[in-house]
Amino acid sequence: MSQAETPALSIHELSVRYGRSEVVDRISLTVPRNAVYALLGRNGAGKSSLVRCAIGQQRATSGRVEMFGMDVWRHRASLMERVGIVAEEGDAPAEMRVGRLADFCARLCSRWDRAAFDERLKRFGIAQKPRFGDLSKGQKKQVSLALALAASPEFLILDDPTLGLDAVARKSLFEELIAELADRGTTVFLTTHDLAGIESIADRVGVISGGRLVLDEDLELLKARFRRIRFASRPVALESRFDTAAVRPWGGGTEAIVTNFAGSHAEIAETAEIVPMSLEEIFIAVAGEGAAA
Repeated sequence: MSQAETPALSIHELSVRYGRSEVVDRISLTVPRNAVYALLGRNGAGKSSLVRCAIGQQRATSGRVEMFGMDVWRHRASLMERVGIVAEEGDAPAEMRVGRLADFCARLCSRWDRAAFDERLKRFGIAQKPRFGDLSKGQKKQVSLALALAASPEFLILDDPTLGLDAVARKSLFEELIAELADRGTTVFLTTHDLAGIESIADRVGVISGGRLVLDEDLELLKARFRRIRFASRPVALESRFDTAAVRPWGGGTEAIVTNFAGSHAEIAETAEIVPMSLEEIFIAVAGEGAAA
C-alpha cells in the first residue's frame, strides 16, 4: 500500500475497560485520507475514550491504533505534529491570554500559520487580549479550532466540538470547518451530537451503542437503504419482506423503519407511504431509546 493509500486512522479490535466496565468493546474502523468520518453515539457510549486512544493520550486495554500507518502509542510525539485536535472541553491555561496562547503553540508547531489564526479570530469576533478562562464556552471552542487549524494539520480530530454551543456558535464553527475542507481537503474524524450540522459534510458515519460499533457505512448508502414506511393496516409478512429496525402502530395502521430498502418496491408504493429518513432519524432508530443492540 502506497503512502497516499495508507489510511489516516486505523483502529483494530480496540477495547477499553475501567474496572469491570467495558466502555469500548472490540471496535475496528478506518478513516481514509481526505474524508470526513463522523462517529455518533449517546452520552456514555464510549466515544471520548476511543478518541483519547486514537491520539495516544490513553492506552487501550487491548487492540491497536495506527495513524498514517504508525502505531500511535509508540510514535505519538512525531504523529501529533501532523494532527490538529479540538477536545470536548478546552484545556488551555485559564489565565493565559489568547494571543499568548497562540505564541506558545507556535513554538511547538513547525508549520504554524499565525496569519490564518489571526484571520479566524477576526471572523469569530474574538480579541487576542482576553484570558482564555474568561471566554464563553462557544468562544473557547472557536479559539481551540483556530489553534488546531493554524498548525496546518493533515488530520483534524474533533471531540464533540459543538456540545453546549448555541445555534449561532454551532453555525459559525461548522462554516469554518466546511471552508477549511474546501480549501485544503483536510481529513476529519469527529464525534458529535449535532447530526443536522454534520449531515451535509460527512462522507462516512459510525454509530457506537453499548460500547460496540453497530454501524459503519458511507453516509449516502446508509440514507439510501433506510426508509420510514407507513401502511394503512399491518401488511402480511412485513418482516419477511424487509429488515426492520422498528415496527409500531401508526394511527389505524403500521409504521416500519426499514433498513434494506432497495427503491424498487413498486408493489407497495400504491398502498403505503414511503418517506426518506434524515441522519438524526436513522441514529435514533439504530441507537435511540429502545433500539435493538
